[in-house]
Formats: sequence, C-alpha cells, structure tokens
Amino acid sequence: MGDLHGAWRALMQCLERSKFDCQKDTLIQLGDVADGHEEVYECVDTLLTIPGLIAIRGNHDEWLRQYIETGYHPVLWTYGGNATARSYLKRLGKERLIFRGGIGYKTALNPGDIPKRHQRFFRQQVLYYLDESGNCFVHGGFDREVPFERQHPEIFYWDRDLWKAALSCTGERLPMKSWIESVYIGHTSTIGWKTDRPMYAAGVWNLDTGAGSGGRLTIMDVKTKEYWQSDLVMELYG
Repeated sequence: MGDLHGAWRALMQCLERSKFDCQKDTLIQLGDVADGHEEVYECVDTLLTIPGLIAIRGNHDEWLRQYIETGYHPVLWTYGGNATARSYLKRLGKERLIFRGGIGYKTALNPGDIPKRHQRFFRQQVLYYLDESGNCFVHGGFDREVPFERQHPEIFYWDRDLWKAALSCTGERLPMKSWIESVYIGHTSTIGWKTDRPMYAAGVWNLDTGAGSGGRLTIMDVKTKEYWQSDLVMELYG
C-alpha cells in the first residue's frame, strides 16, 4: 500500500475493494502514514488491527517520531503536519492550534498526549523490508552501489535518485550491488507524471499515487500485480 497521509477513508476503501483479510493477509505499508489529511489517528488505529502489518518508515513519519522523542517538531508542523496535530487534538478536545511568531507554530498537543500504542507504531516502523522472493519495499529508495547495512538510515525515506534512475534506464532492470527482483516505493507521487495510477520502470514500482495531493490511495497484490484504488481523495475530503 502506498503513502497514506492521513487519508483514512481511502484506506478503508482500499481494504474493502481488495477484499483484504485483516486477520490472515500481510499488508506492507510503504510509509508516510502521517501528515496531509486529518485522520492520522484513525489510520494508525486501523493499521494496528492487522497482525500481518509490515510498516515502513516515511520521512513524514520520521518527523512525527522525532517530535514524540524530543517534543520538538523538526519542520514546525509544516508540510501537512498541521493535519496530524489536528487529528490528535480532536481526540483530546483541544483542536485549536496556537500560532507564534509567524515561523511555524506550536500546538496544544504534547508528545505524551499521543497514545502509547501510536508512539510504539512510529518508533517501530522499519526502514525497508526484503521478502523471500527478493522484493524490496522501501519508502524512498537506496544507494544502488552500497550494501543495505552500510547505508545511512535517512536515505531509505528521503532518496528519489532510485526512481529517477529507473525512469531513465534503457535496460529491463536497474543494475544494483545486491540482487533484488523488484523494488516497491512511495515518496515520489505519480501525480508529477500526470497520473494517479501506479507506475513501473526498470524493475521499480511506484505506488505513491497521490493520496496526499488530490490523487488516490493504491493497494497492490504483489504476486499478481492486480491493484485497487480509492476514490479521489479530493472528493473524499472536499
């Protein structure tokens, strides 16, 4: 499943339309659960009901994790962070945001207000996942010339060079240091290529189909490549 960005209604549509069995199936969610729409709380609660969940860390999730750990939000709740704050504030009955100084803002939200189970969720997200068939699942990408265990953690949720290289590759597969069958990424929305459908290039599948930017959420069966999508999130959230 691609980037969620707080679009819980889209999440529920994808689970229903794909006939996903929350008790038996494995869901690999590619990160960026946080920031965008105001139902981050609901997204996390739903994901936590799936025993077979593999949750990948996205850059927006990392910002929230840092806030949980330090009480300081590294980008001052910008880039959709205000919606994450509102999502938790609504649950506390103190939705009002307190602006200060015009260079970002504080909220009435404290790290301790975020439920412990949600704190654990963001702390325990993994940087990438390799399955038994050699498929790699990662939020952003990785350096193809460096073994995974030697890469800096942030490259996995910030990299966009892998997708750019795949788009410009003239062969069937991108050359890589490690053998990988296929790569599944989010992070770089396909909306930038004027489509809200999954894109494929040189062994790389891009499943960020714009749930955070007016597009759709996508869930794909990795074995068959069949996929299902939500309605346009701009229609779900007006």
